[in-house]
Amino acid sequence: MKPLCRAFRSMTIRAKFARVLRGVHVKRAAATLATVLCATALLNAPLMRDAQAAGDNPPTATDTRPAIVIRGEYLARAGDCVACHTAPRGKMFGGGLAMETPFGTLYSPNISPDVQYGIGTWSADAFFNMMRTGKSPDGKLIYPAMPIAAYTKVTREDSDAIFAYLKSVPPVHQPNRPQDLRFPFNHRDLLLGWRSLYFREGEFKPNPAQSAEWNRGAYLVEGLGHCSMCHTKINMLGGSSRDKQFAGGLIPVQNWYAPSLTSDKDGGLGDWSIKDIVDLLQAGISDRGAVYGPMAEVTYHSLQYLSDADVKAMAVYLKTLPDNDPGRKSGPTARTDTPVFAAGARIYADKCASCHGAKGEGQPQHYPPLAGNQSIEMDSAVNPIRIVLNGGFPPGTRRNPEPYGMPPFAQELNDVDAAAVVTYIRTAWGNHGLPVTAKQVNELRNAPLH
Repeated sequence: MKPLCRAFRSMTIRAKFARVLRGVHVKRAAATLATVLCATALLNAPLMRDAQAAGDNPPTATDTRPAIVIRGEYLARAGDCVACHTAPRGKMFGGGLAMETPFGTLYSPNISPDVQYGIGTWSADAFFNMMRTGKSPDGKLIYPAMPIAAYTKVTREDSDAIFAYLKSVPPVHQPNRPQDLRFPFNHRDLLLGWRSLYFREGEFKPNPAQSAEWNRGAYLVEGLGHCSMCHTKINMLGGSSRDKQFAGGLIPVQNWYAPSLTSDKDGGLGDWSIKDIVDLLQAGISDRGAVYGPMAEVTYHSLQYLSDADVKAMAVYLKTLPDNDPGRKSGPTARTDTPVFAAGARIYADKCASCHGAKGEGQPQHYPPLAGNQSIEMDSAVNPIRIVLNGGFPPGTRRNPEPYGMPPFAQELNDVDAAAVVTYIRTAWGNHGLPVTAKQVNELRNAPLH
């Protein structure tokens, strides 16, 4: 399999992403309807400034834009605005991205400075009020496909910078598409109930008991980065409870599993180092694994552009998130003397071992280890099934411009064989995952790829 994997390395980012990315858009929409600094003296100071605000791309002699615009571009990247507000093959920030949800289809709005269809007539005050209150200038409640519960935490200064940047990009004269939600979800007034449960208006408040670095990370993770939107289980009401925040959950409709970001040692970051987290977020690969599916796009559009200091701050904050449901990995590993395990071992030796090693040791960082890999072992088997079927494509990033990719095996393996090899990697080498069935594979074989 290695020659084929190496061939995938040279593919362009567009070709790689054509199959498995843009899932983050669907996740953010699926949450729809459903869904820094610590010292007191610094509470009113900007949370990103100067060189840090420009990330690893400080202004050059040829960049004549105002400093607030340059800073706003950095912040807009931190918020990953382009991912949702740019349709495939569409113009930047022109909107029109279709987001399938359990309640119907939403279309992202035009946020370019076009006077007729975009935000060309908005003021900085109107933009900030939208960010803070989750209401458009005309008073309409915004569907929480936009992460209003996170963006409300953004400071006025950062909001003004983002607005200045958006006003500086080319206008896109493209009308907004009407939302296509089923009854009764097409009535915006229903959002009042959702907001009463899951929306708390207000700016991020630094914790004076924590360091400036921790607070910066908290501001990015909880605010602009809106990480909880993917990494928190969505309940039947379309929202998420505070005690489950960052504990992981299945992305509705798109059917990817966003793993826990807590200190959970079974499926979270409990055993990860700060360097492991930074590498994964910023480069897309680490000694512990690589980003695939929806998270690959987040790294591609957003996280790779953040400064080393900001990504490290995020990692510092994430490492402190408590595990509220410890002790799930207990008891003996699954049996390895079954016909399914034997069949999986044969398939693994034929198609996987050349890259991932005979004992699942991998070849970090390009070929992730499978032995002791939390994304393989965790309760949900969705991600390993999907990667076997659809392939795994880390994004091309500044730190990893020519990533290795894993080819899809959906055409080579039937449901029984795919279940066997996934069962093998989840239970071999002392892994504590549970076996999977052909039925589970079949249910994901036709999952949306974009």
